[in-house]
Amino acid sequence: MKKLFAVLAATTTLAAPANAQDAITGFNIGILGGENAQDRLTSTECLRVAVEKELGVPVKLFTPADYDGVIQGLLGGTLDYAWLGASAYAKIYLTDPEAVDVMLTKQNLDGSTGYYSIGFARKDSGITSMEDAKGKSFAFADPNSTSGYLVPAAELSAKYGKLENYFSEVKMSGGHEQTIVGVSNGDFAAGVSWADGLGNWEDGYNSGAFRKAADAGLVDMNNLVEIWRSKLIPEGPLVVRRALPQDVKDKIYSLMDTMWATDKACAYNVAAGDAKDFVPVRHEDYQGIIDARKLQEGM
Repeated sequence: MKKLFAVLAATTTLAAPANAQDAITGFNIGILGGENAQDRLTSTECLRVAVEKELGVPVKLFTPADYDGVIQGLLGGTLDYAWLGASAYAKIYLTDPEAVDVMLTKQNLDGSTGYYSIGFARKDSGITSMEDAKGKSFAFADPNSTSGYLVPAAELSAKYGKLENYFSEVKMSGGHEQTIVGVSNGDFAAGVSWADGLGNWEDGYNSGAFRKAADAGLVDMNNLVEIWRSKLIPEGPLVVRRALPQDVKDKIYSLMDTMWATDKACAYNVAAGDAKDFVPVRHEDYQGIIDARKLQEGM
């Protein structure tokens, strides 16, 4: 609870809105795409159980087919909580600034709160750089993914020009897991996914989509090679629907705030690998991504 009181004293982010609910009869958690639905449900079941115990109401997990399903669920009030990427949060904020409150974000083992978009290819493809990938098929994850589209598309376009002209084909795989498996299987020559960039490549780094795919036995990281890395991206926020009762938001904050101390195994699942903690984050920490999203959408 220590960080909860510090944040409540320092910011109005979690302030209860005038139209806040008085009580809830259920609680719905949205899980962004990136893995197949069953894997997402399995890895997040421990969180569902913990939240249900904490709130004393039925808790359900929802795994929409794409990122926009979670975004629209939070905007429409059918979802109450999610761990968003920065770009997904930016879309929600630009659509309705009053829809959600940011709470916490993942802190890496080295104390940082960021991650990278990692370009990669099969080791036996002969592709060792983004220049080698020119004229070949390339996969992004989802239009609303920060590391799977917004940031790498902007950085690569700035360097190489229009990507549809640089690569032979640009595809949206549907999620990070799909990109990783697709490149591994030879469906795409190269692609991007996300990782904290810490630890060993052969493990899928300490946390991120590569780590989850490696842990699940979907790929052997020794068969893949990193070919590019973005600038550091701010880790996405854990958010709650703003109209929820304040005591509900406080309980969710406290649960996530202490999870690495109280249930490390569940925290590992939620964080997509090893991390140090969940730490407070502010709306202002995402202003750069919000501005990039506005530019991308011509706003």
